[in-house]
Amino acid sequence: MSIHEEANKRRTFAIISHPDAGKTTLTETLLLFGNLIRSAGTVKGKKSGKFATSDWMEIEKQRGISVTSSVMNFPYKGLEVNILDTPGHEDFSEDTYRTLTAVDSVVMIIDATKGIEAQTKKLFKVCRMRGIPIFTFINKMDREGREPLDLLEEIEEVLDIETYPMNYPAGMGKRFLGNFDRHGNQFVRFTSNEEEKAIPYDELDDPQYEQMVAKEEFQLAKDEVSLLDEAGEEFSLDAVLSGKQTPVFFGSALAPFGVQTFFDTFMSMAPPPAPRKSTQGVVQPDNPDFSGFIFKIQANMNPAHRDRVAFVRVCSGKFEREMSVKLARTGKNIKLAQSQQFVASSRDTVQEAYAGDIIGIYDPNVYRIGDTILEGKELFEYDELPQFPPEQYKTVTAKNVMKSKQFKKGIEQLVQEGAIQLFTKYRTESYIIGAVGELQFDVFKYRMQNEYNSEVILENIGERVPRWIGDEKIDDSLFDERNMLVKDRDGTPVVLFKNEFSLNWFKDKHPDVDLIDLYEANEYSQNQWG
Repeated sequence: MSIHEEANKRRTFAIISHPDAGKTTLTETLLLFGNLIRSAGTVKGKKSGKFATSDWMEIEKQRGISVTSSVMNFPYKGLEVNILDTPGHEDFSEDTYRTLTAVDSVVMIIDATKGIEAQTKKLFKVCRMRGIPIFTFINKMDREGREPLDLLEEIEEVLDIETYPMNYPAGMGKRFLGNFDRHGNQFVRFTSNEEEKAIPYDELDDPQYEQMVAKEEFQLAKDEVSLLDEAGEEFSLDAVLSGKQTPVFFGSALAPFGVQTFFDTFMSMAPPPAPRKSTQGVVQPDNPDFSGFIFKIQANMNPAHRDRVAFVRVCSGKFEREMSVKLARTGKNIKLAQSQQFVASSRDTVQEAYAGDIIGIYDPNVYRIGDTILEGKELFEYDELPQFPPEQYKTVTAKNVMKSKQFKKGIEQLVQEGAIQLFTKYRTESYIIGAVGELQFDVFKYRMQNEYNSEVILENIGERVPRWIGDEKIDDSLFDERNMLVKDRDGTPVVLFKNEFSLNWFKDKHPDVDLIDLYEANEYSQNQWG
């Protein structure tokens, strides 16, 4: 099979949602379809306790949450599927943002009982900036929730995107009868033993369905489907693929009901790998030379071996195990001897991969997030990954000064992962770490102790307003504890302002100092990217 044909078989997508909307449950159900697990929460063939397959880190099992993006690869009906299950918790949004650079489409899960929540809006905004096609699954129809038309209206108003319901529910909770499948012209019945039965519309007048058809929930949904047919948006795959319209599916990931129909339809519509922008122009997926970029680095996926894995999105050509590539940032040659594909922490050696695939390569402590690796004579780099400023900051010191080696190694590796951001004070070189939220600090502290045997002391310096400084030379006498001058990991000066008032006061007093807001810079670069 040619490189072009192999790339066209790939479907690479992320699942995003607010915490507790059912993201990990839906992921587990999709893995069941791929025959990778026997029941939700158990890895196939393993005799371990029932934890979600995608939650591999010990702290995730303890807390019952996802705090790091995980990758799952499996074949499905002639296609090769790459799912990236992202952390839903808002404190880990930066990991999710980076993950979204590596996918070609997104499944957005919305809780039918709660509707659109804060984190969903944040993630959706990033998807819209990048023009990523979004498919929506409204979950938990087996519980009492909000009216379907209200949910559709909220999606359109809050997220500013057209909706097209591919199916439509009759009832909810204990009154849930099933879905009108608008795409397949059939009613898919939800039975007491949680099986799905598809009934073509023209067979619904059969006497055996008389009792169901007569129910108020069925008739109300039928009328609302007629309304959507007459007054709703027309379906347009072009609008879906350009991120202007979202196909909406109703169901229950836990039951599971509606998931098979959703997944089959999604697989038929989701785009194959797209061309990518680089410093040498657009790179096509079927370009014969291998290339890819690193969007995530994870240390200690196997604590027994203290390993580091760099996650690579393959963008072009054919990856082959043992091949030599160049690291574009340094121009150095690297042999890719150890390469894997994943079901969370379970790994298999991968011999070859194509555009769209996500592979893990052994990191001998040379890679950075955003690095491009490639073969061929010409060096180029893919567009930079967005960097997001932290919102909270703490000083960090080793509890035991005799373990300074473990302390420095742990911080260095967790910073390279992107788990936290590191700053050093200008005058004292003491460490400050930044994160989006408190949970990131908890995970940092836990991992420092359990993976690097280094207990740390964190002291809060509160929320700060960070601004990067564009000037190479800076007068450090302009700054104090309220307007703290630090350096980021690349040595770029950054000011951590106490609050917006301090920032505005400084701007008025020193208008010649070039202050850069990373959020504004990201929004500009994202729009340029799209």
